Amino acid sequence: MDTFNPCLSCGVCCSHFRVSFYWAEADPFLGGQVPIELTENINPHYICMQGTNCKTPRCVALKGEVGVEVSCSIYDKRPTPCRDFPLWLEDGSINPECQRIRALHGLGPVDPPHNPTHIPPNFPQVA
Repeated sequence: MDTFNPCLSCGVCCSHFRVSFYWAEADPFLGGQVPIELTENINPHYICMQGTNCKTPRCVALKGEVGVEVSCSIYDKRPTPCRDFPLWLEDGSINPECQRIRALHGLGPVDPPHNPTHIPPNFPQVA
C-alpha cells in the first residue's frame, strides 16, 4: 500500500472547526467511545471536543505541530464529525474544503500521490 498521507503533516481540520456532536457519542453506557473528559457541553443535546469552541480552535486530541507533523490521540475513538471529514472524496478527488482551510492556514494544496489507484476512499489513518 502507498504510504502517502498528507494528514500526518497537516492537522488544519483539527485546528479550524468546532468539533460538535451528539452527547451520546461520549456516553459509555450508550456505546459512545469519545472520551468524555476531552469534551465540553454546548447545549443539552450537543457537546464538542475541548479546545474547538473558541475563536482560534485546536482540538485537545491533536498532538504535534500543525503543518509539520501531527496525530490524533483518540483516532480510533474520534467523534462522527472527524470520521465524516474525508481528504479524498468518493471519486478519488481531493476534498475542496480541505484545500480551502489549508490555504487559510498558510499551507499549500495537497497534491495527489504519484499512483492514485492506491488511495482508499477515507485513507487518512492519523494515529
